[in-house]
Amino acid sequence: MPVDHYENFPVASLLLPRRLRPAVEALYAFARSADDIADEGDAQAVLRLARLNDYRREIDAIDRGETPRESMFARLAQAVRIHRLPTTLLRDLLDAFSQDVAKTRYADFAELRDYTRRSADPVGRLMLRLFNADSAQHIAWSDDICTSLQLINFWQDVAIDWQKGRIYLPADERAHFGVDESQIAAARVDENWRALLRFQVDRARKMMLAGAPLALALPGRFGWELRLVVQGGLQICAAIEANDYDVFRHRPVLTRIDWLRLIGRAIRMKR
Repeated sequence: MPVDHYENFPVASLLLPRRLRPAVEALYAFARSADDIADEGDAQAVLRLARLNDYRREIDAIDRGETPRESMFARLAQAVRIHRLPTTLLRDLLDAFSQDVAKTRYADFAELRDYTRRSADPVGRLMLRLFNADSAQHIAWSDDICTSLQLINFWQDVAIDWQKGRIYLPADERAHFGVDESQIAAARVDENWRALLRFQVDRARKMMLAGAPLALALPGRFGWELRLVVQGGLQICAAIEANDYDVFRHRPVLTRIDWLRLIGRAIRMKR
């Protein structure tokens, strides 16, 4: 499964136990397809929202103990029942995807954080539930990691999101640093822009480091998967900085050499 198409999801890699791969694949298919409904193609907003409502009806059926006819939802129903996954988290994802259809600006970070609480955090919580590791402390660390990944993805994709008519940079923080929408449209990188993006990258990095203890607290393969996730997010932050915050002309990506470095850093991670 492609790891570059849905950045916040640890997909069914070789690091995951075989017994959990069907559930991870079912969750991935659900999240990926719903996100694509909200984000891809040229369908009108009303049609996108109607299709996402179809997804909600399938979740309703799962809650009633029914097995949906469509294979993707049948596999999802099986994962929910076997692993006792809370469907409220699936509904949170659908709410976030629906919000992406209609909402394109965020007034402040609290508003953006409310969005990531539903768009990113449920992924980590579902994974913790699969591993029976969803303690309060683990959930708090997981939320930091997942929201940090979402924010890092926003900052590396400012130009892409602008083409879709979206700005995730909070409006009050843009105003504080003297960056308006015309500057984003012009892809103008000046000291104001660098200060704004430096602030965003620093906050995302602090959140990632705050959640990093989870990768060391969880044993086995899942812990190693998370170590790579954490190091990957930190590397993207470093790449944005290395490009002097010009994400318009230099969208940071992880190269093969970067992955080798990440493996080494994951091995050296300490509590």
